[in-house]
Amino acid sequence: MNSATVRNLLVRGMLAGLAAGLLALVVAYLLGEPNVDKAISFEDAHSHEHEMEVVSRSLQSTAGLATGVLVYGVAFGGIAALAYSFALGRVGRFSPRATALLLSGCALTAVYVVPFLKYPANPPSVGDPDTIGKRTTLYFLMMLLSVLLAVAATILGKRLQPRLGTWWATVLAVVAFGVLIGLAYRFLPVVNEVPKDFPATLLWRFRLSALAIQVALWGGFGLLFGELADRVLNPRPAKASAAARTVPAAH
Repeated sequence: MNSATVRNLLVRGMLAGLAAGLLALVVAYLLGEPNVDKAISFEDAHSHEHEMEVVSRSLQSTAGLATGVLVYGVAFGGIAALAYSFALGRVGRFSPRATALLLSGCALTAVYVVPFLKYPANPPSVGDPDTIGKRTTLYFLMMLLSVLLAVAATILGKRLQPRLGTWWATVLAVVAFGVLIGLAYRFLPVVNEVPKDFPATLLWRFRLSALAIQVALWGGFGLLFGELADRVLNPRPAKASAAARTVPAAH
């Protein structure tokens, strides 16, 4: 793939990331923010210390949320486009659209879902402020392990494919990934700092909304970028000019 094509895919990846960010922003505002507000209300009702807000809650839930989600969407869209440029043709004989969806699904699983299942997202008022550094480190360690193991599983599957065929090579690679992730789950420390009186329903809804935001982001990106990439890699034949379509008059 030449540099011009990679550049075109990068630009389209960033645009697709921006559009996917807008979709995720809508999901975050409609599903996530109400749960955040309820969690903050719970914290205010059970805390005797009231800190002055540096940034108002209304600004956090509007301009702050939009800025964070959209910047993240553009950044991850560019990175995903570069990964797509490398993966295209190396992970199987998939079309550009199918490759984009496959890459998005695998990235969603490795980057978010696997770490989420070990260290799920928590709303405000959940977690000890003194352990935030430890919890952040453990989360990113789990994410790094997941991504590295996903890459290793992909390499394993490609190497087993000539001997076992695509189906069994894929099955064994996925099983190996699952086993190693299970070992990571087993040996990495458990973090459970949810207050006993915190509403279980609110915690469940917050975590589901956090997952929905990521699904909207990655799913929207995969669909839109797949279409844009297909147009770059499989350009439509130019329409015949009006003169060419006109039947010559008989002389």
